[in-house]
Amino acid sequence: MMNFGMRHGLKKSTPCNKVKFLCGAIYSHEEAYNNAKRILIKKFGNFDFESQRIDFHFTDYYTKEMGKPLFRRFISFKKLRNPQECVKIKTFCIAVERKLSREGRRTVNIDPGYLNEAKLVLFTTKDFSHRIYLGKGIYGEVTLSYRKGNFCDLPTTYPDYRTPAYKHILLSIRDLYRRQKNGTC
Repeated sequence: MMNFGMRHGLKKSTPCNKVKFLCGAIYSHEEAYNNAKRILIKKFGNFDFESQRIDFHFTDYYTKEMGKPLFRRFISFKKLRNPQECVKIKTFCIAVERKLSREGRRTVNIDPGYLNEAKLVLFTTKDFSHRIYLGKGIYGEVTLSYRKGNFCDLPTTYPDYRTPAYKHILLSIRDLYRRQKNGTC
């Protein structure tokens, strides 16, 4: 038997860097968003960024359930987290959506994810060719990659995440992350 230890160039695994956890919320009534935000803060701690309300008109997917007009906001949480927490975070967000539902319809859709210096990753329950299974019915998707000072689209990037407005928000959150990571925030 051959020994394939360090003698053959195998590297030891190293712990991953902590990441910046964020949520994008789609809603039609400000009350629904504020209720969700309160619950998320209670669970994950204070946020350090909240975007302005953005009109959400990229798909009619949520219209039957939530009505019109629809809006989106992003918040990021101050505490950096281990990316291994993503399954727990997504399942908690699903529970929040259910708790705030009325007559079997969601009042808010919460899209959790994280970013680091290289990418934005979103969590979903829907499988597709570009998504990786993470456990307990949750998948991860690299939605945007970061190159040369900006977030760049991938062929599977959602239309709203391709907009300059979203990328500007995400760059602001990425800047917070970098300052936190380097101890200047």
